[in-house]
Amino acid sequence: MIILDSFAVIALFRDEPAASQVRALIGGEQGVALSVLGVSEVLDQLIRVYGADEDDAVLDLAQLGLQPALGVDDTVAMHAGLLRARHYHRTTRAVSLADCVAATLARSRKARLATADPHLLELCQEEGIDVQALPDSSGRMWSPMS
Repeated sequence: MIILDSFAVIALFRDEPAASQVRALIGGEQGVALSVLGVSEVLDQLIRVYGADEDDAVLDLAQLGLQPALGVDDTVAMHAGLLRARHYHRTTRAVSLADCVAATLARSRKARLATADPHLLELCQEEGIDVQALPDSSGRMWSPMS
């Protein structure tokens, strides 16, 4: 399974450099999903930041062909909170709680997390969580620290 963070889905909708890779992941043989918080974050960004119509944004997301959104139980919530507490810094590692939920789900399901967020990629590298780095909005690729 591959878990997408919200950036990956937004990049697809906005036809950013990661769009073709995200499209390939969705069309591949592995299941691809967002967390329930990822769904919320994608809709929030599309509507509030990019001005999408609410109904259109919901329909576009539903038509992607993703697996059902991954829920958050007590254990995932606890581990995501602990992960954010260990790694968050306002200026040097501004990972969202939704990011930490996605990372926790990837770890617990032995899945890969697809993202272009360098802070989230660094967190995953330090935590031993499998990732697929995507190009950011300018086309730059993250590379792991040695």
